[in-house]
Amino acid sequence: MFDEILRELGIEELNSGVAGYPGATASGALLRTINPATEERLPAVQSASLADYEAMVAQACLAFPRWRSRPAPARGEAVRRIGEALRRHKRALGMLVTLEVGKIRSEGEGEVQEMIDMCDFAVGLSRQLHGLTIASERPHHRMMEQWHPLGPVGVLSAFNFPVAVWAWNAFLAAVCGDVVLWKPSPRAPLSAVAVARIVQEATRGLDCEGVFNLAVAGAEIGERMAADPRVPLVSATGSCAMGKRVGQIVAHRMGRALLELGGNNAIVIAPSATLELAIRATAFAAVGTAGQRCTTARRLIVHESLHDKVVARLQAVYKSLPIGDPWDDRTLVGPLVSEAAVQAMQTALETARSQGGQVVAGGARLARKGYFVEPALVLARPDMPIVGVETFAPVLYIMNYRSFEQALAIHNSVEQGLSSAIFTNDLREAERFVAAEGSDCGIANVNIGTSGAEIGGAFGGEKTTGGGREAGSDSWKAYMRRQTCTINRGDDLPLAQGVKFDVG
Repeated sequence: MFDEILRELGIEELNSGVAGYPGATASGALLRTINPATEERLPAVQSASLADYEAMVAQACLAFPRWRSRPAPARGEAVRRIGEALRRHKRALGMLVTLEVGKIRSEGEGEVQEMIDMCDFAVGLSRQLHGLTIASERPHHRMMEQWHPLGPVGVLSAFNFPVAVWAWNAFLAAVCGDVVLWKPSPRAPLSAVAVARIVQEATRGLDCEGVFNLAVAGAEIGERMAADPRVPLVSATGSCAMGKRVGQIVAHRMGRALLELGGNNAIVIAPSATLELAIRATAFAAVGTAGQRCTTARRLIVHESLHDKVVARLQAVYKSLPIGDPWDDRTLVGPLVSEAAVQAMQTALETARSQGGQVVAGGARLARKGYFVEPALVLARPDMPIVGVETFAPVLYIMNYRSFEQALAIHNSVEQGLSSAIFTNDLREAERFVAAEGSDCGIANVNIGTSGAEIGGAFGGEKTTGGGREAGSDSWKAYMRRQTCTINRGDDLPLAQGVKFDVG
């Protein structure tokens, strides 16, 4: 079955990690990843060297003037065709994501569906890149605001969403008139290669050479892209530490950085909550993608009247979780991405115990091939330092609270600010949670969990999460430059603010 999927996607035993323009070649080191469920080697990718990166950017810079001059709906047509190709290859590409990073099958296919949804969103957007007409204080003058393409856009994506994050950026950037430079995570090179081939297939004959470019590489190329003045915008998804580094480099050259970084997300369960809803949502938010989402719930803040009942219910759920091969439809918890991730989880649990935490469910490594662990529940206190750390694994810290003000204080006490949720049937609590004095996150939900954002809403967070926004709403503006124009249709030259400057 797996060989058939690789053939459909054009994956060979050795694959070029550079694509998108005529003559694209890869001359960097050989990169070979491991199936995290079996520890078996996957096909190899020849990565990009620094010279390959320079060639890619040069070709993108040549393509940009041509692409920005194409009408936006024509750019949207290219994206529409990519969406159709993704529909044809949804099952195969989803399974490749499963094989490469360990997502369960439905999540792998769900990620490809997210790409398809982004295509549809971007195609509609290609006819709605609206500016404003602004009333001028000067007679016979008209002011207007318009938006122009920005240039080559760099995308640094992470392993946990190896294809969707690229799509959030690439399809919006493309309809805006930008060309795209993609450096994916070296932990997921085959998924990126497969996407590049799908794009090439879909856009054949549309003169898109140099528009959707790929360079599989390590941190060296990412640093070069961040420092490259030819790349006006760098969109980076990953850890807070990585984002701080990218942000500093880009800011030093006065470029733009769109940062989607870590999340230490919390769910509040209030006294009036519908417990069945809260337990189901918490389980998915804490355990989905084996805890390797930036929106994973890592803290559970429960009212003291419900604390013991919630812990008991979650212990029962965790005992029943099917853990195993991610391509098995019965599995809900697949492997972590690497041995290092397993060790990071074990270290976090040891640290939690040393700080007074109590592991009340899970936490052990499974005695089998692959990087499998039991999701863990830890009784904790808000003042434990480990609670403020994002461990990219299925570890959920459970704390209690007495007053709503205390719950908000605990919730907002961490450095990250991505996603948040409250379960309550009290209208006042719900409204306070999403008000200015409530959750300090970019995403605030009521009676749904922290994971599973839709592409129609702008995605991103505050504080050390980076402040970036991708996908829906008016996020397209990040990929364009704003221009204010004033046109004088009269014979006089009145100045703004009543300034007088008569000459002659």
